[in-house]
Amino acid sequence: MMSNLFSIFDPSTNLFNISFNWISTILGIMFIPYSFWLIPNRHFLLWNFILLKLHNEFKTLLKNNYFQGSTFIFISMFSFILFNNFLGLFPYIFTSTSHLTLSLSISLPLWLSFMIYGWLNNSQHMFIHMIPQGTPTILMPFMVLIETISNIIRPGTLAVRLTANMIAGHLLMTLLSGTGPSMPSYFIMILVMIQILLLILESAVAVIQSYVIAILSTLYSSEVN
Repeated sequence: MMSNLFSIFDPSTNLFNISFNWISTILGIMFIPYSFWLIPNRHFLLWNFILLKLHNEFKTLLKNNYFQGSTFIFISMFSFILFNNFLGLFPYIFTSTSHLTLSLSISLPLWLSFMIYGWLNNSQHMFIHMIPQGTPTILMPFMVLIETISNIIRPGTLAVRLTANMIAGHLLMTLLSGTGPSMPSYFIMILVMIQILLLILESAVAVIQSYVIAILSTLYSSEVN
């Protein structure tokens, strides 16, 4: 019996008080050897196609800030979050992206590095960015305050967006599956169909959330220069 509905997300598998469920975060490394096959397979060709499309899109978003290899960090972040989101859909695999511990560990250092670089190397542009063009003089202090707050909460919004979306879908699937034993047998097939549809929806959410975080991080980096 769960004492708390959210306890299904707790990393409960431990040894000597060390949580081993977090090892699921590095399970994506298992997919890397496919890239080194002598004959490229369909998985390899599809993944290369996706990465090339992402590279071109990030290159366009970075505009004048683009230099060779600058899109690698965003592509790597997209791949890391995508693998963890997908692996969490499999039974008995811990969803690490449903915890703020991981999502904040990704978004906060990235945002902090952008801010440090921008204020040290291009402080004038950072000040100008706080006041949109055409703002009346009387509203300038309020605009600076609003822009400062919106800038500070960016890593939090990135982390909470990913965590909340992962938790919401998993909670819904858990609640529906928990009603199965108490349902009449003729409703079980309907429940299974609903669960399959939810699984497809969660697969789409896993891709969309990793893409959104990578795109927003790229946009934030393009603003500091």
